[in-house]
Amino acid sequence: MFSRRYLAMWCATALLAGCAALAATQHISWFWIIVPLALVALGLFDLTQQRHAILRNYPLWGHFRFLFEFIRPEIRQYFVENDTDEKPFSRAQRSIVYQRAKNDVDSRPYGTEVDVKAVAHEWLSHSLAPTTLDSHDFRIVVGSERAQPYSMSIFNVSAMSFGSLSANAIMALNLGAKKGNFAHDTGEGSMSKYHREHGGDIIWEIASGYFGCRNDDGTFSAEKFAKQAAEPQVKMIEVKLSQGAKPGHGGVLPAAKITPEIAETRGVPMGRDCISPATHSEFSTPRGLLEFVERLRTLSGGKPTGFKLCIGHPWEFFGIAKAMLETGILPDFIVVDGAEGGTGAAPLEFTDHVGVPLQEGLLLVHNTLVGIGLRQRIRIGASGKMITAFDITKTLAIGADWVNAARGFMFAVGCIQAQTCHTGRCPTGVATQDPVRQRALVVPDKADRVFNFHHNTLHALKEIIQAAGLKHPAELRAHHIVRRVSSHEVRLMSELLKYLEPNDLLTGNYRYSLFEKYWPVAQSDSFSPRVELATT
Repeated sequence: MFSRRYLAMWCATALLAGCAALAATQHISWFWIIVPLALVALGLFDLTQQRHAILRNYPLWGHFRFLFEFIRPEIRQYFVENDTDEKPFSRAQRSIVYQRAKNDVDSRPYGTEVDVKAVAHEWLSHSLAPTTLDSHDFRIVVGSERAQPYSMSIFNVSAMSFGSLSANAIMALNLGAKKGNFAHDTGEGSMSKYHREHGGDIIWEIASGYFGCRNDDGTFSAEKFAKQAAEPQVKMIEVKLSQGAKPGHGGVLPAAKITPEIAETRGVPMGRDCISPATHSEFSTPRGLLEFVERLRTLSGGKPTGFKLCIGHPWEFFGIAKAMLETGILPDFIVVDGAEGGTGAAPLEFTDHVGVPLQEGLLLVHNTLVGIGLRQRIRIGASGKMITAFDITKTLAIGADWVNAARGFMFAVGCIQAQTCHTGRCPTGVATQDPVRQRALVVPDKADRVFNFHHNTLHALKEIIQAAGLKHPAELRAHHIVRRVSSHEVRLMSELLKYLEPNDLLTGNYRYSLFEKYWPVAQSDSFSPRVELATT
């Protein structure tokens, strides 16, 4: 009992005894006994409780361990990590967003802090004949064959739901999108009144829960969908198959977290868990997916309609491609979500080890569409850790037409990467439904920052495009990006990545083992491969 482990306990006891003696003899206030008494009581509780072994062995001392553990992320972020440590975003990455969002100087003095000799370091090949561009408002047209095509910015707000983000964060993002004339994806939580408040362009995401367009039993309601899809603010419809942070998982919003506003937005009852199934109930095959896309496109009055997914089994996407050929039904766009994408909360195994990263997933989708001769008719969006203009440049060079960013725009509205999104205690009011906490997020100010981040990032992209001697980001190709593969060798990205030629898959010229092995076993009437796969 006199081990150093109990030293704090004995000190508190001695202090209590001393204060009590002084109070009895010197007539000092009994108030001074309260603190040592509380410490002794806490120490006795630590000794007798059965939940924490550390506290039983180290009464009072043990609480310092939990205190340091509690503040460890802040200590690491502010005092320990290097500017270029990426976990998940480096201080340099966060700082560039903050600087551009505030219109601060974003130049860097004295040279790069990046190790240019490190393996996997990448850069852009510049031209000795740079161009001069008049504008950085780079746009592409989605659904040019449809009744209501959409001319969209090549940099937009990725899917984040009301419920995951606060009302003030949603309003700031949408007002910023309105000012900058770019798109704001609703996420699967549907369109809330906060999305509508300022009238910014909306991409309405329809997920397996059919929130905002569901019947009482959770099935899809064509009538409710058509009513909301007809709103002029809705520019495109996106069917969510999976997301990068937890593909194939689904989700549950516990009943305790469902507010009346969330219930109204999603069309779910109060007092019951809100379920996002892992699969859709409206289709179960590649052909069924495309028929659902066509149905939504018709119900929306001809607005561009497509789907979003994180690539998993390659034969499943190949099956969708074969269904396109067989039915003639084409999505207007496909958004590829990389496994490095984030979310408010996901199981560790899914975050770290499930799903294909963006580069590989994007390349597979791009190659497949090229190989079946449909790449020119289907646009590709991409999302997954987009922060800087170089991130955009590289992604477009690999094969995307536009990019989406979620966490980058969260930083713009004030996120400090506290990583408490799942607790409801976001310190900046971004990812919380606490009305007091979200009051800290002032919508007009943060909307300006959203606009500034978008504006300044695209201005930086313009300078990159000029340096490369190009006239539009659509001209970027893999040979514009260089990667270091060893301390003494660099290669063009076009040499490292494998690209198909137009119609290769139609002629049986598979070129690479991935297509040679999995294209023949894919089928349009099932997401499962043909039997032959089991024996190959």
